[in-house]
Amino acid sequence: MAERLRGATSPYLLQHADNPVDWWPWCDEAFAAAAERDVPVLLSVGYSACHWCHVMAHESFADEQTAELVNEHLVAIKVDREERPDIDSVYMTATQAMNRGQGGWPMTVFMTPEREPFFCGTYFPQDQFQRLVLGVAKAWQEDRVAVRRQAAQIAAALAEQAAGQPPGGIAPGRGLRLGDAVVSGAVGNQQSELGAACEAAVTHLAAEFDGSRGGFGGAPKFPPSMVLEFLVRHAERVGGRQAGHTEALAMATKTADAMARGGIYDQLAGGFARYSVDASWVVPHFEKMLSDNALLTRVYAHLWRRTESALAGRVAEETSDWLLAEMRTPEGGFAAALDADSDGEEGAFYVWNPAELAAELGPADAEYAAQVFGVTETGTFEHGSSVLQLREDPTDAARLGGIRAALLAARERRARPGRDDKVVAAWNGLAIAALAEAGLLFGRSDFVAAAREAAELLVGTHLAGGRLARTSRAGRASRSPGVLEDYGCVAEGLIALAGVTGEARWLGLAGTLLDTALARFGTGTGGFYDTADDSEQLIYRPSDVADGPSPSGTFAVAGALLSYAALTGSSAHRDAALAALDGVPALARSYPRAAGSGLAVATAVLSGPVEIAVVGQPSPERDALQHMALLAAPPGAVLACGDGDTADRREGQVPLLAGRVAVNGSPAAYVCRDFSCRTPVTEPEQLRAALG
Repeated sequence: MAERLRGATSPYLLQHADNPVDWWPWCDEAFAAAAERDVPVLLSVGYSACHWCHVMAHESFADEQTAELVNEHLVAIKVDREERPDIDSVYMTATQAMNRGQGGWPMTVFMTPEREPFFCGTYFPQDQFQRLVLGVAKAWQEDRVAVRRQAAQIAAALAEQAAGQPPGGIAPGRGLRLGDAVVSGAVGNQQSELGAACEAAVTHLAAEFDGSRGGFGGAPKFPPSMVLEFLVRHAERVGGRQAGHTEALAMATKTADAMARGGIYDQLAGGFARYSVDASWVVPHFEKMLSDNALLTRVYAHLWRRTESALAGRVAEETSDWLLAEMRTPEGGFAAALDADSDGEEGAFYVWNPAELAAELGPADAEYAAQVFGVTETGTFEHGSSVLQLREDPTDAARLGGIRAALLAARERRARPGRDDKVVAAWNGLAIAALAEAGLLFGRSDFVAAAREAAELLVGTHLAGGRLARTSRAGRASRSPGVLEDYGCVAEGLIALAGVTGEARWLGLAGTLLDTALARFGTGTGGFYDTADDSEQLIYRPSDVADGPSPSGTFAVAGALLSYAALTGSSAHRDAALAALDGVPALARSYPRAAGSGLAVATAVLSGPVEIAVVGQPSPERDALQHMALLAAPPGAVLACGDGDTADRREGQVPLLAGRVAVNGSPAAYVCRDFSCRTPVTEPEQLRAALG
């Protein structure tokens, strides 16, 4: 029935192509069909690695009886939230508003043919879903005027909220009550206010911090990637001058260590799961997302360079290795996710019991492994199995290494989780930045090469006429247009790659993306919409400044604009970056866990950002200066590297490099602010001191 999905580039849609439900992709034709049949629309939104999406698909969408009900009474539309985050954002706002702030995936929305929602929820067991379909059909047939009136009120309230106007309330369970969700009042973005916002955020986060287990709040716990980045940067910036230094760094370190030693981290192959179902990071929801792991790779690398923590360094490098080993696509990009399930059973690929250890390792090593990894007869997961943890490093590293290798080889014989192999532009931008920096910090040229290949794929497949496609698969770009986070994250990745490789073309391409963001996504008052001005018009144009699982589009673009301005001297781009940070103070004081990426950019503003130019012919001496530049860089610092040509402004050269020359034939480093530089230095330790 679902032949319409067969041409999709989304693996999630392709998974439903053989369902008896007569699925449509999101398109005008689907809504026209609903209007012609005079029936409501079922919108089902999920993603390939979503466990409960698979459960609902098996229970309901693959069931002939349920499909018959859906096909008779509804037009059904299937959407991949990772491919169309704009659709997901609009209808998740409605879902949360109707369910007292609760939402999730699969998202189940019933709407009119005019795309106005009137009932929203998430996962429904088969019997409930069947009753719901029949109930919606009955309401549509018998009380359509009231249903349409409610849908119109909901759509109007959503549009009012998006416009910053207090909307009217409708009782939860039937409609909206959004007034409390509106954050009103713009706060100026002067440096003093950003500094105060950072201090307030640390205080607020400390009140929510779990001092015994790390992280913030209770179960479930998600890796607070962007908050950790902010805390590390804040600690770097204030140094020993303020008490917030110790507190911020302690929260970041405690959380990072707890995650790295818990079950949320794959103790055999590296990489983090999406979240922990408990408060102690023991049992994960086993799906692995590219966005999480790209962000966390950068966090652990930055934590390592500031604390010299061996654990942080190991995790940063292992997670980078995992990205290259398990997430690369044949075209050179990085896949979106690995499923939680294998053979329909969640976590089966990752968990162990004592008998399985003994079968693979023999009695002595099995007993040792069980002690080291916390594998018990009672288990920490289902059916007496245990998720591997590493609560402390054993003294015999060689023995542990052999055991890890043996268990990893044994695990490879198990059924592997499915992989969503579409390439998401924004998430690949995050991976490019993380791998480029990790490659320079850890001396891993393979990481840098992988970052460059991913950038080539984005430029060659996703980018055309200054516009980005959101996703691609097997080298074919989808029709889904890039959203704001794509432009910000890809630009940031290209800027980082330019600094590490010394290849100025990446900076030029980042500038192209940022100019598109300013021209197509700007609100006209300094902010940004999440969709372009010529994108499909939904019931309202989303503009969400808060972080989700990845940085908000507004803050991602702000960070890239600030870095680009520091490398080019463009005051227009710096002004745009500062304007985009206007909402940081209010959000930092009310809910800083949703402002981590904006606060991280704010620390860069407060630090300058510092500009570092390394010049000289390629040599070990220049490499040493470049390595130290990133190792000792203050928060948000930008890096440019060139050959030290004496020409003031060669075409295509990074402007920061203009006039920066070698010293007596030796490579040199210049530390600058606003293009005003100190005396150049030629030794790495001199550069460390200059950056201190």
